Amino acid sequence: MISKTSLFIPKFPPHFSSIPSVPPLPIMLSSNYCSNFMAASLFLLVFVLVMSSSSSSTTAQGPPSSGYYLTSSLQSNSFTQYFANLWGPQHQRFDDQGSLTIWLDSTSGSGFKSLRSYRSGYFGVAVKLQSGYTAGVLTSFYLSNNQYYPGNHDEIDLEFLGTTPGKPYTLQTNVFIRGSGDGNIVGREMRFHLWFDPTQDFHHYAIRWSASDIIFLVDNVPIRRYTRRNDATFPIRPMWVYGSIWDASSWATEDGKYKVDYHYQPFVAKYRDFKISGCTAAAASCRPDSGGLSQEQYRALERVQRNYLVYDYCNDPRRDHTQIPEC
Repeated sequence: MISKTSLFIPKFPPHFSSIPSVPPLPIMLSSNYCSNFMAASLFLLVFVLVMSSSSSSTTAQGPPSSGYYLTSSLQSNSFTQYFANLWGPQHQRFDDQGSLTIWLDSTSGSGFKSLRSYRSGYFGVAVKLQSGYTAGVLTSFYLSNNQYYPGNHDEIDLEFLGTTPGKPYTLQTNVFIRGSGDGNIVGREMRFHLWFDPTQDFHHYAIRWSASDIIFLVDNVPIRRYTRRNDATFPIRPMWVYGSIWDASSWATEDGKYKVDYHYQPFVAKYRDFKISGCTAAAASCRPDSGGLSQEQYRALERVQRNYLVYDYCNDPRRDHTQIPEC
């Protein structure tokens, strides 16, 4: 793989059980009394509206939902049905529940690869990450054809960038088209800080690749949509599915500021609930996904990008925008 550049309980406003009592009005009110009463009433109304608005904004920070639960309709299958070890077999094991654990230490990392290549489809897995100091460690699930088109390959990435205690993991999504190993690295990175702690439990991460777009999903919620504008900026060749854990100290954590510290080894990642539904490259006929998002999914995506997106390559003034015309 090529190197590339709390949930909280929302606070609701207090309920106003009673409005401050107003003394009985005389039959004839002075102009000053009327002005003061109207000012007090207006202040109370504005206060209620501001607090309500604050509550809505705060609540919006909670877990997003798209009303879309594709994972419930797809059967989970065992690792061996889809994958085989690619490297670091001594750093890979299975538990009684069928979860795959891979780890990185000072001697090696580990990786796996699908048994088949695909032209499109849904590719998902549940992942649980390690807590504590994980700077420089990269845990991934991605599509690529790098082994078959070295220096001229395509790739679609879900990458978890290790961190230091007290700081959240970064989920990096990326798309490469025709080349990144020959020095002409053109990544299309978008990075997110998630609305949960990915070290506390398994969460489902997926790539949905169709002929018209690429959708990145977390727990069935779309977080990014990369659309096909032309063949030059979209991967169209078959790709394999990979997963790995490795030392990416040179760039993974705050642009390489923090490196892997092997005093904290081993660095562990757990995978389970592999869900793949796609058109294999060898299939004579296949009905591919038509792509796109519903209105509810679009709203969920916009909410995620408004609240949890921390980097967008299209908004980076350091990038050469002649190389990323889709922006």
